[in-house]
Amino acid sequence: MTKAIRIHATGGPEVMVLEDIELPAPAKGEVRVRNHAIGLNFIDIYFRQGAYPAPLPFTPGNEGAGEVVALGKGVEGFSIGDRVAYVSTLGSYAEERNVPAKALIKIPKSISYEMAAAMMLKGLTAQYLLRRTFKVKEGDTILVHAAAGGVGLLLCQWGKALGATVIGTVGSEAKAKLAKKAGAKHVILYNTEDFVERVKKITKGKLCDVVYDGVGKTTFMGSLDCIRPMGMFVSFGSASGAIDAFNIGLLSQKGSLFATRPTLFTYIAKREDYEASAKDLMKAISRGDVTIPIHARYKLEDVVQAHEALAGRATTGAAVLIP
Repeated sequence: MTKAIRIHATGGPEVMVLEDIELPAPAKGEVRVRNHAIGLNFIDIYFRQGAYPAPLPFTPGNEGAGEVVALGKGVEGFSIGDRVAYVSTLGSYAEERNVPAKALIKIPKSISYEMAAAMMLKGLTAQYLLRRTFKVKEGDTILVHAAAGGVGLLLCQWGKALGATVIGTVGSEAKAKLAKKAGAKHVILYNTEDFVERVKKITKGKLCDVVYDGVGKTTFMGSLDCIRPMGMFVSFGSASGAIDAFNIGLLSQKGSLFATRPTLFTYIAKREDYEASAKDLMKAISRGDVTIPIHARYKLEDVVQAHEALAGRATTGAAVLIP
């Protein structure tokens, strides 16, 4: 038996309950991982609410880190006791879980379980956004919405390390300090300032090469006005709600813009891409270009409180569950 968070009906945080479950032996190609830390992400809320459908009942969570405790048939390259991290299918909100071996990445001792659990979804998201969706280079100007969030802080750090000028939007003075510390050269308080006008002023009318938008509905139209001709709008989240259907002609009217809605799982679908992305991320961490700040830790049984804080945007940086 192992303890896991189970959702029997979608809804608010209260639908998550801690239960004892019988975990089967790992199937062919699977590995059993004893979680030492579990990543908390906004996508977990979407699954809990039913915005992203999942068969009921289910255990939420897509990332974690821990040690290998059992191997299924046919598994090669992993041994019992290995330190691993993963971003995978649902099921990480648990003391132990079975994970496809293809979803596991070995982690060095220099990276803690907490950092590893927090780095997979957010860190690999930052990696593909900055290094593949739009390859940020020295001299670029990038706009990062929710710059004090989990992904936002990583985009600020890594963007600066790549030689870009980072402009961040945040909702409070406290978050502004975090974004600046992480590497944002300019910070805009979107609750009290018109971020479009500020971007125009900061860039002297040249605008941004790329906008990274994890907020969605409330920032979309303004974001398009912050992009230089033939620049790119990258939507990777919908914290304020999904972007409504829009007239694609807007992209030509505003300067032949590119717009994309990528997802991490497309970018790491091939094992070689997954390994290369993780290697690039761990190199950035080892160089000190990127640090994974853990700003909140919750016990597994306190998951309701954790989701309330996440939904209320009371968290900054990364948060983890400790089984």
